[in-house]
Amino acid sequence: MKRIHILDSTLRDGSHAMSHKYTTEQMAMLAEKIDGTGVDFIEFGHGNGVGGSSIQYGFGAATDEEYMKAVRPVVKNAKLAIITLPGIGTRYDLRMAKENGVTVARFATQMSECDIARQHIGMAKEMGLIPWAVLPLAKFLSVEETLRYAQTSERFGAEVIYLLDGGGSALPEEVYERIFTLQKHIDVPLGFHAHNNMQLAVANTLAAIDAGATYVDTCIKGFGAGAGNCPVEPLLLALDRKGYRTNVDMYKAMDVGDKYLKPLMPRPMELTSDQIMLGYGVYSSFILFARRAAAKYGVDTRDIIKEIGLRGCTEGQEQICIQVAYELAQKKKAAQNP
Repeated sequence: MKRIHILDSTLRDGSHAMSHKYTTEQMAMLAEKIDGTGVDFIEFGHGNGVGGSSIQYGFGAATDEEYMKAVRPVVKNAKLAIITLPGIGTRYDLRMAKENGVTVARFATQMSECDIARQHIGMAKEMGLIPWAVLPLAKFLSVEETLRYAQTSERFGAEVIYLLDGGGSALPEEVYERIFTLQKHIDVPLGFHAHNNMQLAVANTLAAIDAGATYVDTCIKGFGAGAGNCPVEPLLLALDRKGYRTNVDMYKAMDVGDKYLKPLMPRPMELTSDQIMLGYGVYSSFILFARRAAAKYGVDTRDIIKEIGLRGCTEGQEQICIQVAYELAQKKKAAQNP
């Protein structure tokens, strides 16, 4: 029976859904409750990772260090994890994380730019952190190119390699093909991070596991950016039916969601029309930026997101929603006044 390792990202990807406004008290309370479910790893902090609190991404309700000092004392079983975007997070952030009990440092880059994480992976190892590489699925990259970049990350020293479907636009067969190919050529464990913008997060996560992934990301009630992440509760049920083993207690996960997370959620993880449009290959983190820009310029959020997808924009470029909304408003005005 294959053992599947569960990383809970309710306190990091869920930060997007909270507009990065988790208080330290809320994060500590949820961290303690999530730890009690039996997950292997708890990832926490600003939605865009350490160093992400900024005018570009949105300011957090607390600093990275404040979150770390709040979470560390209450987590007794799971290993703590952070995520870092090279160019945003620095060696000082990594050292601070190590000093505050973090075990795993994940480094997210664009797949074709995975080389920019080389120094970060090396520094993490030197500091005693366990480095993982997180490579976003790129709709323009073939299976062969995906393998090449994954092998590059392995050479740099990544100890787990993830594929990330940040826009929730992948189909199960696409996930299976890539993970299956990687597991034949990669020696380190493989992981998968799903988003639910086409309601395929559970199906895609199962496809990744069937293909050979042994690490997967989930959130309580799927609470995350866009339409959310892979919800742990139905995934656990499916894994049990398929004969896979985890350390997570499904009932406890359900109870944490119902009793402790749900009262804090600003909105349920329901599927909206504009979230569906993220299936054009747009990162889930764009949704709130697109909504605000649409309201400001009187245009349709769906049109903004579709245009973002056609332009091939990526994480870190969320502010372009303003430009796109302005251009759409100008076209709308010109059409009304020929």
